[in-house]
Amino acid sequence: MSLFSLEGRVAIVTGAGRGIGRGIAEGLAAQGAKIVCAARTRSQLDEVVAAIREAGGDALAYEMDMKNLNSVRGGVDTALETYGQIDILVNNAGMNIREPFEDVTEEHYDEIMAVNLKGLYFLTQTVVKHMISRKQGKIIHIGSLTTDWSLSQISVYTATKGAVGQLAKAQALELGKHNIQVNTICPGFVVTPLTERLWEDDTMREWAESRLPIKRLATPEDLVGTAVFLAAPASDYVTGQSIYVDGGFMAGEAWPLPE
Repeated sequence: MSLFSLEGRVAIVTGAGRGIGRGIAEGLAAQGAKIVCAARTRSQLDEVVAAIREAGGDALAYEMDMKNLNSVRGGVDTALETYGQIDILVNNAGMNIREPFEDVTEEHYDEIMAVNLKGLYFLTQTVVKHMISRKQGKIIHIGSLTTDWSLSQISVYTATKGAVGQLAKAQALELGKHNIQVNTICPGFVVTPLTERLWEDDTMREWAESRLPIKRLATPEDLVGTAVFLAAPASDYVTGQSIYVDGGFMAGEAWPLPE
């Protein structure tokens, strides 16, 4: 078997209806994995499942609400009832509300935490119990630049993504003995349906591109290779890592040295 083949593997991808989640779902399917596409919006799920099937892959749609743990655990049951196993979990679903720290409400705090951290935590726990019985598994969390860096007006989101990076390390320590690897992909500035309005602003785009050694913003497809690597046998000795797929943003910044 190729080090990067996913033939015979089954993956759950959350937030798979669009953007990064859809790109990763289609990318894993192209390498042979069967995909449980999970998200809240049925019409988007139907589109990605149809695209995977048209390309010769195997996928199903599951409407999952990350704020409802019964819904979260139901997705695991559906995957096992349909495919009999779960080999890969990609925790991509997430949300953000941009507002100054002093304006954050308890309602907004709870909503972001429920989706980005609590739902992710207990979905992973449910999947891991099955993976332990099979003595193998790949957990891939989707972090952010804010897993180890900060931006203004997204304090709650930043807290959740920092926690996700640390959670991956804690899980890697506990689950390594079961041959389960846990890692975090930290995307840079990615143009998706959720962010395209932000990046249409000339000031924002020029600011980002000026700080990127690779002088362009990312697309969801730019994350697929790393996701395939972390889902495949090629990464069997990689665990507890945060891998930045950011066009070089975290490498540093050029400074205006005098001639």
